[in-house]
Amino acid sequence: MNGQPRFLPAGDQALVVELGDDISPETNRRVHNLVAAIERGGVAGVVDLIPTYRSLLVQYDAMQLSGTDLQETLSQIAETLDEQPAEQPTVVHIPTLYGSEHGPDLEFVAEHAEITPAEVVEVHTATDYLVYMMGFTPGFPYLGGLSEKIATPRLETPRVKITAGSVGIAESQTGIYPVESPGGWRLIGRTPLRLFDADSEQPSLLDAGNYVRF
Repeated sequence: MNGQPRFLPAGDQALVVELGDDISPETNRRVHNLVAAIERGGVAGVVDLIPTYRSLLVQYDAMQLSGTDLQETLSQIAETLDEQPAEQPTVVHIPTLYGSEHGPDLEFVAEHAEITPAEVVEVHTATDYLVYMMGFTPGFPYLGGLSEKIATPRLETPRVKITAGSVGIAESQTGIYPVESPGGWRLIGRTPLRLFDADSEQPSLLDAGNYVRF
């Protein structure tokens, strides 16, 4: 989808703004530009903004404005998205220990890719990954940009418990488990950084729109 955004109601106090049909850095950047523009404009009645791969969920207070009025306001804001100067993205460095007990699936990923474990690490650390969206568990970043060379299927049976900080691969994505949880991604390493702290003023180390460098 190009040009005008598509608006979809999500209940009686939320609106989904779709900004494209593809999952790409360009479409995702438009999503985050829209977030920034709404925040700068201080649109009255907006309660929360939740960016995804190619859309934005806008939660609003129906006592302050109607869905129709919000859609009109967002349409006007969206018209200027491509005219806004690109902001310098935040790049967060994630120190990572690869293999052995830290990454029990590194050998499998290497065999699947028909390369050595060292080459998997070399490929994995050669890219800055875009945080397309947050989800699954608090602070979990869905990272795009993984080389197809090391893209690997998920586990057939998910693990019941994955240690916080574990770095995994699932198909053409990579990500980091911020808290202990079940999961089916192939684990190749682990970071000692704490990605999520519910007691912190800023609970999540990462945010959608950031870049991650392992």
